[in-house]
Amino acid sequence: MNKALDKFSIPDTKPLQFVSDGVEREFDIDDPKLPRWIKNRVLTAGGYPHKQKLKREKYDEQLEALQIELVKLQSWLQATGSRVMALFEGRDAAGKGGAIHRIRQNMNPRLARNVALPKPTETERGQWYYQRYIAHFPTAGEFVTFDRSWYNRGTVEPVMGFCTPAEHALFLEETPNFEHAIVKDGTHFFKFWLNIGRETQLKRFHDRRHSPLKCWKFSPMDVKGMEKWDDYTRMRDLMIERTHSDHAPWTIVLANDKRRARLAVMRRILLSLPYAGRDEDAIGEEDSKVIGSGLDFLR
Repeated sequence: MNKALDKFSIPDTKPLQFVSDGVEREFDIDDPKLPRWIKNRVLTAGGYPHKQKLKREKYDEQLEALQIELVKLQSWLQATGSRVMALFEGRDAAGKGGAIHRIRQNMNPRLARNVALPKPTETERGQWYYQRYIAHFPTAGEFVTFDRSWYNRGTVEPVMGFCTPAEHALFLEETPNFEHAIVKDGTHFFKFWLNIGRETQLKRFHDRRHSPLKCWKFSPMDVKGMEKWDDYTRMRDLMIERTHSDHAPWTIVLANDKRRARLAVMRRILLSLPYAGRDEDAIGEEDSKVIGSGLDFLR
């Protein structure tokens, strides 16, 4: 293992057993050599519909066009006092931070904020569960993204034992009403679930584990999470089923190819808002193989 990783105090892990293509495989994330069975399925894992990544030249061209539209959108928000809030959820290494970065890259940072909260303090644990998130909601003219949100209680907390079954059940019951209030108050509200295949996640974890530049992204929680893929899947499906609604639908983005995923998210936001000067030709059409709505799209 790279010596640069020692300071992060992540203990060596035991090789884990996985089933890939119907065959039981062993994966040792501490081995710097990535197994061929993972390499062969990085893009196609989980039934991803495209056989090749979007070419860099095409991606760069479309990205610039969409970022220009996002600048127009921000001007419209300032002129009208409208508010946008977008939540980004997904398994670890799904590409949430990268998508958020590209969305905000050329927007005015004073009015385009990202929220990535640490674990709650003692005071926050004693408050109404949603309270610490509300403090970061957008005001007039703002575009706010959340890199994880109150939906921690929908997946991470119940899987890792950080909340009780009663707290989890109450969250699933209360959240649709909570989000109805957000939308009714006039906020343009988006919920994105970035979905990746298992081999895709293993490859991204392996990259982090052995990169001197990205090793800080890999944590003991990731090690535990690798073993709980099926538990996360069950909680994800239950969460989406119970909190997908007409007023606050879940937008599912298949994200094995980060480039396509980022463009899909931007297009969905831009096509959903009536901002001045919207150029639909520049935005382009959605890729229905990559983006959809609700649990049916995942299945």
